[in-house]
Amino acid sequence: MGKKGAEVKNVGIPGIEPPQRKCNDPKCPWHGNVRVRGIILEGVVVSDKMHRTVVVRRDYLYYDKKYRRYERRHSKIHAHNPPCINAKVGDVVIIGETRPLAKTVSFVVLAVKGRVEEVKK
Repeated sequence: MGKKGAEVKNVGIPGIEPPQRKCNDPKCPWHGNVRVRGIILEGVVVSDKMHRTVVVRRDYLYYDKKYRRYERRHSKIHAHNPPCINAKVGDVVIIGETRPLAKTVSFVVLAVKGRVEEVKK
């Protein structure tokens, strides 16, 4: 399928720029063979201790019908972290759904928006 790591593919999501660095990871959406389909989410990286995998915390509001108010909830999602993006703890990232890449990994990091301190201001 062409040269590995030579060209950058278009992921198909408007507003997301491709990374500056190149990589030869086959699970990279920009330089590999993984297609992004399904939902696109935003969250904060809370752990990067696994090899090429990060844990992303996504905060959202849930409406409770009984009490007629919203409550804050969160979920943790495992996402593949390609070497060309290399997200760290505290980064606000955009992740996209893909085919299952591992037992618990079905998302991939598409871009880093910034740090938590920069986004909250």
